[in-house]
Amino acid sequence: MGLLERKVALVTGADSGIGRAIALLFAREGASVVVNYAHNEQKANEVRSMIEQQGGTCFVQQADISQYQQAQGLAQRAVEQFGRLDILVNNAGMEIHSPFLDVTEEQFDRVVDTNLKGAFFCAQAAAREMVKQNIRGQIINISSVHEDLPMPENVPYCCAKGGMRMMMRTICLELAKHNITVNNIAPGAIDTPIDADVKSDPNKYKALIDEIPLHRMGQPEEVAHLALYLASGAAEYVTGSTFVIDGGLMRNTGAL
Repeated sequence: MGLLERKVALVTGADSGIGRAIALLFAREGASVVVNYAHNEQKANEVRSMIEQQGGTCFVQQADISQYQQAQGLAQRAVEQFGRLDILVNNAGMEIHSPFLDVTEEQFDRVVDTNLKGAFFCAQAAAREMVKQNIRGQIINISSVHEDLPMPENVPYCCAKGGMRMMMRTICLELAKHNITVNNIAPGAIDTPIDADVKSDPNKYKALIDEIPLHRMGQPEEVAHLALYLASGAAEYVTGSTFVIDGGLMRNTGAL
């Protein structure tokens, strides 16, 4: 019997990277999974096929979580499909690298609307469904080491992730009485499409690896296993925390 048997999990941005790994692992552990994507339907359907091939249950749902109505509608769609919602993984995210002096309003809004506003309203909608059905729920935000660690030329992203940290710390207090836990996972350098530009540049890649005590990038599956712990019954007493998974990067920089 899987750790998430009879659970329903909504994973935003599940078409690639960390979200994809989480969706696949949760399905293997028995959860019915809502595979959300914003733009890449082909990749989302690949995830659906992989889940079905391993005997799992899922459905694919398009939604751009930077748009309020679409973010709110995801949780309701999950309940319509599966009858309940136990787990939300706020994974969808994006970056736009630019010097602070050159960041435009449009760039700022795109990054913050996806990484913070979208996560906020997905969490709100999911929590409302959990409260309505009296479900012991879990909200897991895929944050970043940059909720604490500054990153020049990535200011809107750092602002959004810092906001996600305080969102988690605050709503965990409001939701505790409803038996809903809220935690963040803060990955460092993970081998996903969002870090592909660094990996493709030998100089940037060497500089990054030199900063990581374990001297490698993490794998999406490693983050997924941490998410599985937080979604499972083993973590019922865990709420209001950020779990850093970065190969020691934060300790090396002195940011913690």
